[in-house]
Formats: sequence, structure tokens, C-alpha cells
Amino acid sequence: MAKAPKRAFVCNECGADYPRWQGQCSACHAWNTITEVRLAASPTVARNERLSGYAGSAGVSKVQKLSDISLEELPRFSTGFKEFDRVLGGGVVPGSAILIGGNPGAGKSTLLLQTLCKLAEQMKTLYVTGEESLQQVAMRAHRLGLPTANLNMLSETSIEQICLIAEEEQPKLMVIDSIQVMHMADIQSSPGSVAQVRETAAYLTRFAKTRGVAIVMVGHVTKDGSLAGPKVLEHCIDCSVLLDGDADSRFRTLRSHKNRFGAVNELGVFAMTEQGLREVSNPSAIFLSRGDEVTSGSSVMVVWEGTRPLQVEIQALVAHSMMAIPRRVAVGLDQSRRSLLLAVLLRPG
Repeated sequence: MAKAPKRAFVCNECGADYPRWQGQCSACHAWNTITEVRLAASPTVARNERLSGYAGSAGVSKVQKLSDISLEELPRFSTGFKEFDRVLGGGVVPGSAILIGGNPGAGKSTLLLQTLCKLAEQMKTLYVTGEESLQQVAMRAHRLGLPTANLNMLSETSIEQICLIAEEEQPKLMVIDSIQVMHMADIQSSPGSVAQVRETAAYLTRFAKTRGVAIVMVGHVTKDGSLAGPKVLEHCIDCSVLLDGDADSRFRTLRSHKNRFGAVNELGVFAMTEQGLREVSNPSAIFLSRGDEVTSGSSVMVVWEGTRPLQVEIQALVAHSMMAIPRRVAVGLDQSRRSLLLAVLLRPG
């Protein structure tokens, strides 16, 4: 008689485990985020196959002196977008696991499809789609006028099957679109659940390390704009980037929130066009007015985004107030921080 699977309670926000249900998570202090999940035994593939360490490492783990570790930099390859390369720290590192998130319609799939179509002319790539059909992806590529002759496509949601096919094809770069629809057969929960997202991301990361395949996983975001899924998802990957943009604007910003191979908070700017995403070589022009005349109430300052300085224009408007107590109103600046800065500026001496 088969044993009944063990049960546990997991926080949907941070992935903390609990033996019983409770209203508030003790780790992240979120309320009503703990749900019951069924725990399965270790996957058969994980028991029979070694998926740990880095590509090129020995089959058996051994202790090494820190001074004996090679300091040679890992070779990178370009994505074909200078802005994308900047955010990643100079290009894609073989064997790295990258997570890219963004609101629906931000252009995540478009950016990655353009990237793979460019790289497919130089190296072997694989685009795995689980949310869209192959026909939908082909129609988008045709609409954008992308070269599709060398790009390999796969429509699959089983992580075990995807990794088996990837081991046969041996691509240099693989895209998983998206991590929320992928599943493992040995995890007894629905796709998108905390357990599935955690285990599938960890399995893909181990596969990337052992096979030297760079894997880009597409992730969803929550209402507040943060990456959906347990926090352990961001811990197990090497790089986490977020593609953001307003619905009424054609500009998109790509920002790194975690990067083991480059600077954090690095910023890349793109513009959405009929031919897909295009790089913005001079982002400062977006934040500056077109007029060359010097006007009152307007000043230009330099802000630092990652390793890039940007020029930003600040405009101020002064008008007579009909209220008994006039107010200072600012857009995009915290009220308490604004009051503190004004107090420092107005202090004599």
C-alpha cells in the first residue's frame, strides 16, 4: 500500500514552510498567504542523475584551496542588444540562470524572441513556449520581420521532457516562457503553485550549471510590480531583471534587481515599435524638453542609474493659492523625503 504524501503549509510570498496553518507568516509577516501543499518524494531523475555543480566540474565533489581556484573570467556572448548586454553586466554568461519579469504586454516575449532570432544565426538556440502555441509565436515573428530559419522551437510544459530534449539539442541559450506554466511530474500540485515554481526553477538552474546552457526564464509579476512566486525563486537564479513601462508610453525600461555577474540596478531603455523593441541610445533625451531656450522653473540634473549617468529635467510651477495654508505638491517624490530635503535647503548657513 502506497504511503499517503506528506502535507505541509507554505507561504506564497516567501516560501517559508510550517507544520500547521497560521494566519501570519513569521518570516515575511504577510497575512493570509499560507496554503497547504502536498510533499512528494525526491524526483526519480534527481535520484538517478547528478545535477549539481558547474559545467566542466569533476563528477565527484572535492575540497579545493581558495588560492587554487582559477580567476579567469567566464566568457560572455552578446544578446545583440547593447542595452540588454548592459543590464546583464556585459552579456550572457554560459551556464547562468536569468529571470525576466514584467507586466502583461510589456514586451518580455517580444524581446526574447528578437534576441533568439538574432543569436540563432551564430549559435544553437531553443525557445520553449508553454503559454502560446507555435503558430502564435511564428505569426509574431513574421509580423516583426525576424529571421526565423535557424531558430528551434518547442511547445512543452514538462520540465523533465524539456531538459531531455535540450540535452540532445545542446543549445547555447534556452528561453522558458513561462516558469509559471511549467511543471514536474513528481510534484503533486498544480502549475504555478509555490512548490511547482520552486522545484522547476531549481531544476532548471541545476541543469544550466551542469550543461553550460544559459537559461532565461520568463516570470509573472504581482499587482505591486514585484516578481510573482516564492522568494526562493529569486535566490536560486543568477540574475533577475524587470521589464517595465506605462501602458500609454512606447518606452520600456529593463532594470536588474539581482546580478551575480554585474552591477545591480543597471538600466536599459527600449522603445516599442511596429518592428518590435528598439534600443534607445540616448535615454537622457527622453527626460529633457525639446526647447533650447532657458526658462524659469526648469533645471537639469544628473542621476546615477547603475553605472550610467542620466540627465533629468526638473520643472517647478508656482501659483497663488486660494487656501489658507499653501501646499507644496511634487510628483514622483515621497512627501516626507521632500519635506526633509526642503528643510535642509532652507536652513541658513
